[in-house]
Amino acid sequence: MTRTAWFECATGISGDMTLAALIDAGADLVTIRQAIESLNLPDVVLRVETVVKGGFRALQVLVDHPEQHAHRHYSDIRRIVENASALTSRQKQLAMGMFLTIAEAEARVHGSTVEAIHFHEVGAIDSIVDIVGVAVAFDLLKIDRAVFHPIPAGRGFVKIDHGICPIPAPGTAEILKGIPLADIPIESELTTPTGAAIVKNFADQFGPLPAMTIEAIGSGCGLKTFPERANVLRVFIGTQSTAPDTELVTLLETNLDDVSGEVIGHVRERLQSVQALDVFVTPIQMKKGRPGVILSVLCRPDQTARCEDILFTETGTLGIRRMTIERTVQHRDAVSVQTPWGTVAVKRAWRTGMSPVCSPEFEDCAKLARQHSVPLRDVYRAAEAASAALPHDHPGRKPTPARGQRDHMHDHDHMHDHDHMHDH
Repeated sequence: MTRTAWFECATGISGDMTLAALIDAGADLVTIRQAIESLNLPDVVLRVETVVKGGFRALQVLVDHPEQHAHRHYSDIRRIVENASALTSRQKQLAMGMFLTIAEAEARVHGSTVEAIHFHEVGAIDSIVDIVGVAVAFDLLKIDRAVFHPIPAGRGFVKIDHGICPIPAPGTAEILKGIPLADIPIESELTTPTGAAIVKNFADQFGPLPAMTIEAIGSGCGLKTFPERANVLRVFIGTQSTAPDTELVTLLETNLDDVSGEVIGHVRERLQSVQALDVFVTPIQMKKGRPGVILSVLCRPDQTARCEDILFTETGTLGIRRMTIERTVQHRDAVSVQTPWGTVAVKRAWRTGMSPVCSPEFEDCAKLARQHSVPLRDVYRAAEAASAALPHDHPGRKPTPARGQRDHMHDHDHMHDHDHMHDH
């Protein structure tokens, strides 16, 4: 069973709305307050109130704190979080992932560096509390997978520390790259930099409410009130039945009859550079008997927007078919083993509860066989035996500082000199 959270961002997303929704969904408020107190920010108090927004009950979080004047650097934020005694290592990692996302975006738009950039709005005490509180709440709820409704950025202009800026503000827009957006006719900033960082770090997929058994629903509201729309973020938390060794991926397909093979090769390289899992071409016959191809791309849900952008930009296609599918995969890892003649790299693949299939790297085996004048098969079998004796475990879900910075076992890695680990 996979514990899943779906975020319904009907009027955007911010740190305080997300924290309030997660608390309303069951995240322990006492533990969150203890974590915030351990930040050692003087006279900071987290208040949680029940309000009615647009006719609907929701929680609202407010942060009471003394007036502040100094801006903080990324290093200041990192020191505050690392010294917080009530935060677990995972909670610190989740929080710093969001701060790093914001720092990288601000550094890019201001032509600076992460360490030199000043946090303005996000360096304020209430934003620090929101980000740390969300990290703690997300961890407490033991969420394995997060799905977000497409994100409304808003319209109009907003006043920030640098003056009046169009919405989304430059830093927010930088964070929102690659994230599906929704157009809501509201003249206001609907998604803040903190909200965008939350989406960037936690989103595994974007789309409607997934098939799941709902266990809890949390509602968190923002400070603004909009006519005809409740300014409320809802989070649905429940479980999804998932067979062992399965995961959700996105399949993109488009029909092409006017693109050369060289261009398709270039498109393949660009797609692989953004961690597409697989790219393949199928010959077809199109209307009027013209020969053509189906260009198919398999990617993780959070890479869908980037892959679609490459397809549109490089091929000029008028449309892309998109579907979310389940695939069954084998766990895999890469190890080095010792043989009587030297070290050999080995790739292993296995299903849950099964023994691994081991594939020594051909070039390593061939090199040792030449150097020591022994049969290749002897080196190969020795490497297989050594790797089979090693333990193997399901790696499980690993918390990551930011989506898009994951470690990938590329699906095109050679298992040996002529087999591939293709995922179709």
